[in-house]
Amino acid sequence: MARRNSKAPTIPVVATIDIGTTSARAILFSQEGEEIAKHQIEYSTTASEAPAESLNTEQFRRRSSLMRHNEPIFTAEGIAISISDNVEIENNKASVGPTLRFPQPGWVECMPVHILANAVQCLTACLITLRKINQNVDLKVKYKVKAIGIANMRETTIVWSRKTGKPLSGGITWTDTRTTEIVQHLEKMIDEERKQELKEKTGLPLSTYFSAAKLRWLLDNDDAIREAYEKGDGNLMFGTVDTWLIYHLTKEKTFVSDITNASRTYFMDLETKDYDDDLLDFWGIDPTKICLPKIVSSSEFYGSFASPNLSLLGFHNKITQEAYDILKTISGTPICGCLGDQSASLVGQLAVNSGSAKCTYGTGCFLLYNTGTTKLISEHGTLTTVGYWFPTLKGEHAKPHYALEGSIAVAGSIVQWLRDNLKLISDAKDIGPLASQVDNTGGVVFVPAFSGLYAPYWDGGARGSLFGMTQYTSSGHIARAALEGVCFQVRAILRAMASDAGASEDFLEEALSTQHADKPLSTLSVDGGMSKADEVLQIQADILGPCVTVKRAVISECTALGAAIAAGLSFKDEEDRIWKDLDDVILKVTGGDGEVNKFKAKLPDADRRKNWRRWEKAVDRAKGWLDDDD
Repeated sequence: MARRNSKAPTIPVVATIDIGTTSARAILFSQEGEEIAKHQIEYSTTASEAPAESLNTEQFRRRSSLMRHNEPIFTAEGIAISISDNVEIENNKASVGPTLRFPQPGWVECMPVHILANAVQCLTACLITLRKINQNVDLKVKYKVKAIGIANMRETTIVWSRKTGKPLSGGITWTDTRTTEIVQHLEKMIDEERKQELKEKTGLPLSTYFSAAKLRWLLDNDDAIREAYEKGDGNLMFGTVDTWLIYHLTKEKTFVSDITNASRTYFMDLETKDYDDDLLDFWGIDPTKICLPKIVSSSEFYGSFASPNLSLLGFHNKITQEAYDILKTISGTPICGCLGDQSASLVGQLAVNSGSAKCTYGTGCFLLYNTGTTKLISEHGTLTTVGYWFPTLKGEHAKPHYALEGSIAVAGSIVQWLRDNLKLISDAKDIGPLASQVDNTGGVVFVPAFSGLYAPYWDGGARGSLFGMTQYTSSGHIARAALEGVCFQVRAILRAMASDAGASEDFLEEALSTQHADKPLSTLSVDGGMSKADEVLQIQADILGPCVTVKRAVISECTALGAAIAAGLSFKDEEDRIWKDLDDVILKVTGGDGEVNKFKAKLPDADRRKNWRRWEKAVDRAKGWLDDDD
């Protein structure tokens, strides 16, 4: 798959396109996991297009800073980003509007063509940087892109026309809740035995989260899509973001979905690793009327890179000749690695052995527990998903690896809420120092269930609740309670996962001196915005207790790195690979940081147990908050 060129020796690098919920980025990685080049675009949203007179003072200030491009802007995680050579704000005024749209309460849509255009723009910027580096006359060797990987937000549902390549509607993102009535109707229609049968096949509960309900909604409510479906002429195509990108970025117009993304649609049987007729029938989907992508592994040749013609897809922003020329330099490069974002983070954190776990503190919070080749169906409120599948490797490593997954709806976005809504802080980085002004929460418990509670509670009727305030309560107590609210949910998920894996639910309370071989978890690897604050990770370590060390990732872009690893391992000939195997990855992507990025519990056991009991009481009271409105 790789071209061997002879003018000068080359060092292989892997390009990753990483599509998040609120931004797109491309990164070029070396074998050591070093970022050779990087470019990021923060999406504009319909909120940023609101009339100036409708904005409050803070919103107007932030809008002005974006327009001037000379002040920091904020991601959805509440982390300040300065405009620089490798970070920019999306500008789609010449096209059809922003990437993210909020047309109605609970609705969150993305513009698929903009996502594609942003991916191409980020990749182009990285290639321009690479060309500048390679023009350095002192370099004895040149960098060359050998493979391309993709990481993407999962569950987001896109439907498009095979004839035109254009989407037939906005993409419905994973956070969108317009499908609530569909899911509630199905919940009432089936008994517990049927629910368990569905969960055994998919690893998933019935939820608005997954792609199936979103596709059902589009077929029921979008006239153009319904009409194309009823024609059944092979024109209607369904896919998640990975499918959309690979289809439009490959010369072959390859129509596939990586298994980690396909396992989140509610259409795939975890055992057969393919679509299941019973599941399709359950959602009323006729596969003869809509094309479903072929389910493939996370690490194989999908197709050869070719730059898409964005103007044919309705994207009319000017694309320079320089951009087209630089993209030609990687024409034919294999796109050969793909992972859904949380699986990519698992791999990028190098949590590739059974029993290892990772937690990403993003807008929400995602925790994955690697169960190896064993598919465990959770009895304690977590999901079963595919972690990764690298078939070119040997032995057990070549088989699909599964993971238990727990998600928290509100994590880094609680920092944004404290900043923008309560005005407790002016910058996200101030949250740690504010929380550190006090030694504890003063009895305050904050359950940040703004969108209900996810794993392991799964209560959509819960709402954000603040308990235990007195006249003594300060902004520091509330800030600390907010951070603890995220960290307590991480503990709840870990307990549930360990129990599913056969450990005692009380393993977090075992004495540190207990050194048994089947210890369910000793290290929690962490990444994401909130993990940058030492104060947050110390709170997390105190809440987990002495049995678990919290370890911050050495490389911050774990999600993008995971997709790069998938691509780098994809070549059938070991000599062609960027890394020979996972051991080689771990060896080269060094983490020799000693104790610097590790956090261990300092809180006395008695205090930790008392705080946990208080948290559980608060969760019980926050549950079903909306039920009283019926």
